[in-house]
Amino acid sequence: MIKVGIPRALLYYQYFPAWKTFFEELGAEVVVSSPTTRAMLEGGSARVVADTCLPVKVFLGHVLSLVEECDFVFIPAVRSVQKRIYNCSKFLGLPDMTGAVIPESPPILEVDVDINRGKGELYKSVYRLGRYFTRNPVKVRQAGMAAWQAYLDYREIMPGSKLTPPEAIEMMSGSPWIEQEKDTSQPASEAAIALIGHPYLLYDEYINHRLITRLKQAGYRVVTPEVLTARELESAVDRLVGGAYWTYEGEVVGAGGHYLQSGADGVIGIMAFGCGPDSLMMEAVRRQAAVSGSVPFMCLTIDEHTAEAGVVTRLEAFVDMMQRRKRAGVCV
Repeated sequence: MIKVGIPRALLYYQYFPAWKTFFEELGAEVVVSSPTTRAMLEGGSARVVADTCLPVKVFLGHVLSLVEECDFVFIPAVRSVQKRIYNCSKFLGLPDMTGAVIPESPPILEVDVDINRGKGELYKSVYRLGRYFTRNPVKVRQAGMAAWQAYLDYREIMPGSKLTPPEAIEMMSGSPWIEQEKDTSQPASEAAIALIGHPYLLYDEYINHRLITRLKQAGYRVVTPEVLTARELESAVDRLVGGAYWTYEGEVVGAGGHYLQSGADGVIGIMAFGCGPDSLMMEAVRRQAAVSGSVPFMCLTIDEHTAEAGVVTRLEAFVDMMQRRKRAGVCV
């Protein structure tokens, strides 16, 4: 049986159920890299120049961990998923970059996703991908339809059941996800803290220093972009910036705009150092927070040198300020 490796990084949390369904429908075995480790980050960082963003360094480390584990590694080139909305350049050239800096990588399975070129081109790209496993176009089409349905189910289950992507993935596919035990020694707080940002930053516990786990253990209720509906995200994006320009803008601007208005006592944004699109999106949220003034907002910028102590200190200061404002009756 052909083994297809999927790195647990970048777009994994957005699309893994669809990818897994597609390859398994075609008779392949899916191998997922383990959660991020220091060795992965160091390995990926060693392959590229220092200015490369943290998420790409992590991704390359995951690819390196799969070199001896699979026959192919799947790396899509996602250019756009909505018309006239564009993706960051790191996603466009990811297959080529990976092949250039990791020559020992297994053969790369690439699919070009660009809605701006029309659905016909997307279908052709999917068929070309499927031909690695079968020459029967009907089987490829069936696998593609099953993958699309898995994606729709995945996107529906998160807001419907208030699940994070790792929890939804575990529920749908049984993929390994170790749920951290909640510290029951502290009473649960009624305060809700919203985390906004891309899933590859929010749910990678190594690079964000277990941010969600820390907040939950402190007794806070954590809400994330995925528990909001597409309509809620789009409405907030329209209100703050007049419409999306960047792909996945809803995860930052949409979620930030929504939670600053309702549903959270504080908002924390997570972004990678040196990310141009994220800098623009997070600035829009910061300005909205300054204008409204009712919900505290903090942005954490992380890279491979970010120290755990620094994250903990800023987090403690933020929640202390949030609680002081609540007690003083500042927040509405």
